[in-house]
This record gives sequence, structure tokens and C-alpha cells, in this order.
Amino acid sequence: MQISTPFATLALAGAALMAAQPALAQQKLVPAQSEVQFTARQMGVPLEGHFKKFDAQISFDPAKPATSKIAFTVDTGSATMGSRETDAELPKPTWFNVPQFPQASFQSSTIKALGAGKFEVAGKLSIKGSARDVVVPVTLVQNGATTTATGVLPLKRLAFKIGENEWADTSMVADDVQVKFKLALTGVGKL
Repeated sequence: MQISTPFATLALAGAALMAAQPALAQQKLVPAQSEVQFTARQMGVPLEGHFKKFDAQISFDPAKPATSKIAFTVDTGSATMGSRETDAELPKPTWFNVPQFPQASFQSSTIKALGAGKFEVAGKLSIKGSARDVVVPVTLVQNGATTTATGVLPLKRLAFKIGENEWADTSMVADDVQVKFKLALTGVGKL
């Protein structure tokens, strides 16, 4: 049985997208052009998965990133690794415990501009009842009316109780998980 710890998160970061000023156009996530993926290692072999359902509430002003906000949620029950057997295990209590914790979330606390379309988004990531402070590096690129936010967030699955009991053995499933996101947004002002 192959199991990976996807958690992901979340995209978390989605990060860096940020949040909405009343004077700005309404900002929205474009799900069809967005993705949240994760990579874990089982017995040294990389396993990839993704979340099919996620959402973001964004209020981001490129001229004032300190006043911007992002809230990002991922439906943990939408995790898939492309195997029927593995996908049947992910919602169970050992992994995501979807009945008790149907969503993982990220709420930004600060957003800093680093220059050249790069931002640092700090906030609280909550998965499976555990909350941790994280910092997500995000790169924004604009193409017409669409702004794409990309980034990678390394996470420790055991900090979020993902893969408990016999799956807590990191020689089977590594503790490190990479969450990679690409979020397409509309309504973001000129960078």
C-alpha cells in the first residue's frame, strides 16, 4: 500500500496572494487555472499528489502589501495521489481524518514585498487540528488581467499529525513534504 502524506498543504500559501482593499477591483481565484500539489517520499521514492478543491479570499494591494490579507482553504477530502487504494486511505483518521477535519487553512498575518514580484507571506497554517506559524515565499507574475502566484512550502507532516501510528516511522514515509502551488487571480492591481 502506498501512502504519502500530502498535506499540503495548502497551498497554503497560496499564499501569497493576499487580500482585498475596498478601492480595488474584486479579487478572485480562478480554480481552473490553479493547482495545489504535494510531494512526499515513501521508502525513498517520491510520490506526488494534489488537491482538487481549494479556495482563497484575497485582498491584495501591490502598493501596500502590509495592509493585504489572504485566507486559503483546502478540502482535505479532495486529496488524490492517483491510486484508488491510496486515495481510500487519505481521508482516514491516520492521515487527514476528513470527517473531523474537512479543511486545512492558511490565514496570513503579514505580507512583505521583497522586490521583483517576490513576496514573503507569514501566517498560521492549520491542518488536522494542529496550527503552526509558517513563512511562504511567493512570486507574482502578471499576464493581462491574470496574476499568477507561485511558491513552494516545505512542511513536516508529523507536526500536523499526518500519518500517525505505524506511519509515524519516517523510514517508511519521510517527514518532509513539499507543497507547491500555482494560483491564478483576477482583480489584482498592477505590480
